[in-house]
Amino acid sequence: MSATVSRNDCQPSGRGAAATAAAGRTFGPNHRWKVLGIGVAANAGFSATFSGIPATAVVLRQNYHLSNAELGLALGLLGLGVALSELPWGLLTDRWGDRRVLLIGLGATAAWLLAMALLVVPTSSGIPDVMLLAMSLLVTGLLGGSVNGSSGRAIMVWFRENERGFAMSIRQTAVPLGGGLGALILPSLALAFGFSAVFGLLAAASALSALFAWRWLHEPQAAVGGHAVSSGVTGPVPLRNVEVWRISTAIGLLCFPQVAVLTFASVFLHDFAGLGTAAISASLAAVQVGAMVMRVWSGRFTDRHGNRRQFLRWCSALSALAFMMLWLLVLAVPAMPASHSSLIAILPLVLVAAGISVSAWHGVAYTELATLAGAGHVGTALSLANSFVFVGFFLVPVAIPGLLRLWSWPGVWLSAAACALVAWPIFLRRA
Repeated sequence: MSATVSRNDCQPSGRGAAATAAAGRTFGPNHRWKVLGIGVAANAGFSATFSGIPATAVVLRQNYHLSNAELGLALGLLGLGVALSELPWGLLTDRWGDRRVLLIGLGATAAWLLAMALLVVPTSSGIPDVMLLAMSLLVTGLLGGSVNGSSGRAIMVWFRENERGFAMSIRQTAVPLGGGLGALILPSLALAFGFSAVFGLLAAASALSALFAWRWLHEPQAAVGGHAVSSGVTGPVPLRNVEVWRISTAIGLLCFPQVAVLTFASVFLHDFAGLGTAAISASLAAVQVGAMVMRVWSGRFTDRHGNRRQFLRWCSALSALAFMMLWLLVLAVPAMPASHSSLIAILPLVLVAAGISVSAWHGVAYTELATLAGAGHVGTALSLANSFVFVGFFLVPVAIPGLLRLWSWPGVWLSAAACALVAWPIFLRRA
C-alpha cells in the first residue's frame, strides 16, 4: 500500500472503523485480515523457496554432483540475491505501493522458477553446470526480495499500534510455515520426481500468491475514523536513523545462526548423526512449526506487555545457550564412545530447540523496527533489515564449508552461539 500516515496513526481500518474506499470498491474493517492473509501467502511461498531448497541440500548435492563448497556457493547466492535486492524493492514500495511491487515481484519470481524447472535441472542428457545453478538461484533471490518490505508495510497501514506486533508475528509465521512445508515436501519430491517438480511447485506457489494480491490487495484512498491518509513519504529517512541501523544489524546477526540451521542442518544430521531423509525432514519441519507457534505467541505477549526490546534480548541469550549446548554435545559424541547412540539420539532434539529459539523473535523485531522508522518508511526499514538477514543467507553457507575444514561441526555451532551472544547488547535501548 502506498498510503502513508503519521507514526502512531497509520491504520485505515480497525475494530468499529468505517469502511475504506479503494479503487472504486468498499472494504469493511475486517478487510485488514485479508491483507494480512496475502502477506502470509506471499511470504510462505517465497520461504518455501529460500528455506525449502536448502532442505534438499543432500539430494541437490547428489543430483548436481556438487562438493560441499559448491553447494554452499549455490545456496549462498540465493541469499545474496535477496540481500542485494531488498533495499531497492523497499524503496520502490514506499514510492509505488505494496500492490504494484508484490504483483511485479511475485509474477517475475513465478516465471523465473518455471524457466528453471524447464532448463536448469539434471536430465539424462546432462547435468547443469554449478555456475548456471548458482546464477539461477541468485536471480531467484533478486526477484523474491520484493516480498518482505511490501507485505510488512501493508500491516503497518491496516493495523493499530496494539495489534501490529501480533499481526506482524502472524505474517512472520509464514516464514517457518513455508519453510516447514518445503522441508517436508521438497526433499521427497526431489528424490521421486527430480528438481523440475521442485521448481515447478515453487513457481505455482508464487503465482498463486500473485493472484491473491491482484484480487484483494488495494490501496486505501480515504481517511477512516479521523485518521488522515496521504500518498507521500513523510518523516525522517530511516537510512539516516542510527537506531534503525542498530536494530537492523542485530536482526542480521541473530539470523546468522538461524541460517546455519536452515542451510546445513540437513547435511549435519545426515553426515554427522547418520539420519535418513524422513528423520531429517521431520527435524527441520519441527523447527519451523515450533518457530511458527512461538512467533504468534511472542507477538501477542509483547503487544500486551510493551516489552519488545526485553523479549529480543531473551531470545538472543537463549539462542546462544542452546547453540553452546549443541557445541558441547557434538564434542562429547567422539569423546564418549560408550554413550554414542544415546548422544546421537539427543542431537536432533537439541538442534530443534536451538532452531526454534533463534527463530521465535522475527515478528517482534520487525514491529519494533517499523515503529522506529514510521509508517511512511516501513518498506525501506524492513528491507534494510532483510538486507542484513540475507547477507547472512549468502555468507553463512559459503563460510560453513571452511569452518568444517578447520574445526568441523563444533566450530560451526560455536560460531552460531557467538553471533547470538553479540546480538544481545545491541538490542539494549539507547539512552
